[in-house]
Amino acid sequence: MNETITPRQAAEFFQTHDSYLILTHVRPDGDTIGCAAGLCRALRQIGKTAHILENPEATELFTPYLEGLTAPADYAPETVVSVDISSRSLFPEGARQYLARVDLAIDHHPSQEFFARATCLDSGRAACGQLVYEIVKQFAQITPELGEALYVAVSTDCGCFQYSNTDAAAHRAAAELMESGFDPYPVNRRLFRTKTFKRLKLESLLVAGMELRDNGTTALVYLTREMIRQVGASERDMDNISGFVGQIEGVKNGVTLKETEDGHVKISLRTDPGDLNATAVCALLGGGGHAAAAGAMAEGAMAEVRQAVIHAMEQVRGS
Repeated sequence: MNETITPRQAAEFFQTHDSYLILTHVRPDGDTIGCAAGLCRALRQIGKTAHILENPEATELFTPYLEGLTAPADYAPETVVSVDISSRSLFPEGARQYLARVDLAIDHHPSQEFFARATCLDSGRAACGQLVYEIVKQFAQITPELGEALYVAVSTDCGCFQYSNTDAAAHRAAAELMESGFDPYPVNRRLFRTKTFKRLKLESLLVAGMELRDNGTTALVYLTREMIRQVGASERDMDNISGFVGQIEGVKNGVTLKETEDGHVKISLRTDPGDLNATAVCALLGGGGHAAAAGAMAEGAMAEVRQAVIHAMEQVRGS
């Protein structure tokens, strides 16, 4: 039976349990990695045994935050916690063995499936990192290392505080985390101002194949395996590439379709929620997320998935 708990109750939970394993989601972003690293450091600070389950999909942009925190192969946890995971489909392959025994899920997605024994959920938070911060500051000191990890969580999910989900609370959390003493300049430069040359090549290919709809307010871009091979790009080069189309003047809604190595198509929507609800669209496609940012995974050829996405968008607009 699932129980919904408050941040205060979650803080009490962490102080009364031990031997933690923290899970992150597939294609891990800064929010899930930052939350896991911050929570793990906070638990170790108060004498708890805590590790993060290794996620092979983590890119070198975020892996430095996991150094020294990942679980050894023979680790047998007593308590399993997930951070920023809204659905069962977002469990990485290595984490699926824990799906039926998640003790606590901490999340901010309105599409949360309540798979854990207890859930600490606040869909009004711009980032799951804000929720983790509210929890851990009740029992741990916010050191520079801990503060930086949670700052990464908050800032990346807000797009360096440019996305529509950014509010005063997100800025306040970031300011408080900065007061822990880490230097935000190299963090922001690495995460938001630096692109690899291969990334720039990918973006040029996306522009060349871009499809504009709805009088230029909706943009669809396609990233095929052939394009990725042509550039020689890695996952690191494609971090948050779904946010690219939103930089184009006049575009309110961006659709990024990326062909995966196993033949699926990853769908990413970034929308103006006042114009189009991204979660509602992706729910029709078997996915979920937020009103302004959501995703799904689909089978089929790129052209078929494109048509399915367009149809789902039309359905949501017509409802």
